[in-house]
Amino acid sequence: MTAPTCTTCPYCGVGCGVIAPQAAGGAVAGDLAHPANFGRLCSKGSALGETLDLEGRLLAPQIAGRDASWEEALDLVAGKFAQAVADHGPDSVALYVSGQLLTEDYYVANKLMKGYIGSANIDTNSRLCMASSVAGHKRAFGTDTVPGTYEDLEEADLLVLVGSNLAWCHPVLFQRVAAAKAARPGMKVINIDPRRTATSDLADLHLAIRPDGDAALFNSLLAEIADRGAVNEAYVAAHVNGFDAALTAARASDPFDSGLTADELKAFHDLWIGSEKVVTVYSQGVNQSACGTDKVNAILNCHLATGRIGRPGMGPYSVTGQPNAMGGREVGGLANMLANHLDLENADHRAALQGFWQSPTMAAKPGLKAVDLFRACADGKIKALWVISTNPAVSLPEADAVAEAIRTVPFTVATDIIEVTDTNACCDVLLPATGWGEKSGTVTNSERRISRQRPFLPAPGAARPDWAILCDVAKRMGFEGFDFADESAVFAEYAASTALARDFGKDLDLTGLAGLNKAEYDALAPVQWPVPETGAPGGRFFAEGGFYHADGKAKMLPITPPALAEDEAYPFRLNTGRIRDQWHTMTRTGKTARLSSHLAEPFAEIHPEDAIANGIHDADLVEVTSPTGTARVRALLTTRVQRGAIFLPMHWTASFSAPGKANTAVAGVTDPVSGQPALKGSHARIARFAAAWYGFAVSVNQMQPNRPYWAVARCAGGWRAEVAGLKTPADWEAEARSLLGLTGGTATLLEDPATGTARVAIEDKGRITGLFFAARQPVAVARSHAARLLGSETSPLKALAGRTGSDRPDPGATVCSCFEVGINTLKLAIQDGATTVASLGERTCAGTNCGSCKPELQALIDAGLQKVAAE
Repeated sequence: MTAPTCTTCPYCGVGCGVIAPQAAGGAVAGDLAHPANFGRLCSKGSALGETLDLEGRLLAPQIAGRDASWEEALDLVAGKFAQAVADHGPDSVALYVSGQLLTEDYYVANKLMKGYIGSANIDTNSRLCMASSVAGHKRAFGTDTVPGTYEDLEEADLLVLVGSNLAWCHPVLFQRVAAAKAARPGMKVINIDPRRTATSDLADLHLAIRPDGDAALFNSLLAEIADRGAVNEAYVAAHVNGFDAALTAARASDPFDSGLTADELKAFHDLWIGSEKVVTVYSQGVNQSACGTDKVNAILNCHLATGRIGRPGMGPYSVTGQPNAMGGREVGGLANMLANHLDLENADHRAALQGFWQSPTMAAKPGLKAVDLFRACADGKIKALWVISTNPAVSLPEADAVAEAIRTVPFTVATDIIEVTDTNACCDVLLPATGWGEKSGTVTNSERRISRQRPFLPAPGAARPDWAILCDVAKRMGFEGFDFADESAVFAEYAASTALARDFGKDLDLTGLAGLNKAEYDALAPVQWPVPETGAPGGRFFAEGGFYHADGKAKMLPITPPALAEDEAYPFRLNTGRIRDQWHTMTRTGKTARLSSHLAEPFAEIHPEDAIANGIHDADLVEVTSPTGTARVRALLTTRVQRGAIFLPMHWTASFSAPGKANTAVAGVTDPVSGQPALKGSHARIARFAAAWYGFAVSVNQMQPNRPYWAVARCAGGWRAEVAGLKTPADWEAEARSLLGLTGGTATLLEDPATGTARVAIEDKGRITGLFFAARQPVAVARSHAARLLGSETSPLKALAGRTGSDRPDPGATVCSCFEVGINTLKLAIQDGATTVASLGERTCAGTNCGSCKPELQALIDAGLQKVAAE
């Protein structure tokens, strides 16, 4: 029996260690020895083994929709890029890459674009999640340095979570924090978020600030730090510039622009100032804003003023959204950066890197950042575009315009593992890449820890590693310097190049890894940088100063909070984000029924009072409209959102729900410093979508309904779909067969024209192959139960009841994805006396694997206890 493969999860920036399955479909396990997760996995990581099949994979190069050889495809790509550079200059071509790439892939892509083609027109989807943190770090510290470690989150006496739904977006870190708080009940947690989330349930204090109220809040904190004599005068005098200007600006701003009351402000000030060991964790709620960089610096100002940075349990902490957003930043993955945290604007840095690469040229100015890059495509300025391992036609703001911009470019190529995506549909050439489990390289997580992704499956079809594809194109363009024997050779060159950063007095130093041979690289254990040639690796930064501005000091910035913008035509603030069990555009997580069972269709969280004012009821369909487009989704009425705010998840695509694409309705407004789009700051209006009929369907076949509203998801034994139409069908059986994709089998129809209901079952060889339920109102049916009937020998009439019999309780909507435990099962257990999360886990297994559902379990318990008390 072969030894298990230790690798790293391909999802968020926590960087969890994974024990790989022995085959596709097999179970994965958390790596107990990995210092990021110590064996924990979230629901997505736990389901990785279910996503490794080859269904939907791109397995051969394609040119204009036909299969082609690698030689033909590579010759075409290289020729088109070379011709564009020759005819229009190096800035006429561009690469748009991804935090899903391995560091080795990223390094080669940046070397090709910046050092050989001579343009910095290479940007990454990390621009969408971490660019404001990068810009804030550079303004304050002089370089993009994350000062602390994950242990700081556990060692803090006060943990402040700002714009971070850690419970859903970084679940393993959340579980580490929850365990630390359970072990030390005196530890306090503050959650700062306009929206109440699963993370709020852990908090001792939830501060529901107004959108973009963060800067006013932390300015008020800085002023209060000074007023209470909490400034670390010695630290500021020795290590910080700009204190007076920052404090003056802080005093000039209005604390109540945060949207908080005087009592809430005082409670926050008391806890933060009174806790020496304080860590402020921030994420997309801070970054994805038109003033994201200023919000980052408002937070950093408070830690610099108090000297609470770089010591155990103290410091600001940016948690990254992607598995290798950090690695991409290290090799210069953004259009305004050079490799090794060197500065693109610095001529000495450019010359040193060019000398190291021995390259023919070097980009001399920043390239186009993501939003501007695709606007340049639309304007005809980009003649050749290469998109690698990302889906900008869904993930960027103004998504429909981005798709059209890609189609406008004379030559486009996409490298991907999946054949059909919104972006790939716009491209001339598709190149098949190896995916997780097949490719080999390194990633860097949110605490600067480098880990190996190791292969345990063969490359399928003609798929190849991204770095190798890039090298082949580079060589065909006539460039030397791309003759790497394997990925370990790429890593060795990258690690050796960090000597430049060390010699320029920068933070990034991997010279201790530059001499690894192939066997040592393959065996590389997780290690935190810096990794110098001599001395211990890892550690914290800035406890004793040592910043990376020319004078060695940090800079505090004067911050002016934004004015509150209102738009009478579009009065709602549109906030987009992630949900617990899905990732990005669902090309991987959408493969598994388990992960699709929690929230199976796109939705809008709307405050009940806003819903009443707009004639919207729970489960109605609504249109969320902005000047850039419309998303059509299910209404979810909840007080989790403030009045005047809407929350939309960003995951759905043309493959899963074309009407429900959130970023169609998001404006391409960006932060003026970082270029990061304000994905949480658009303006919109809402209206009920007046459908003539609503439907729910399950089928053994994949469904792609072409209806005014539709959303599909995997389910046990097949697919499920939500649909709605504007015209009542004349023939319900024909409508059902069209939706279900079933032409054969025997149909059983139950129809009541008076009430407008119709139900159709398709049976083939004694087994249920499809069910369809329609009504004039949103369909009330036991959806999980209906899905479980696929492939069963249940009689059609019994199946069309749409609910379980007394002998077979309906588990209800899934809450715990790991063990597929439904809400009805949990409610029964609570009624029977399971009144703690632990006892609920003992009875149902819910929450005993990844723990991501624990906040929802506690909410169910609280609701059950409140009901008993009321009775």
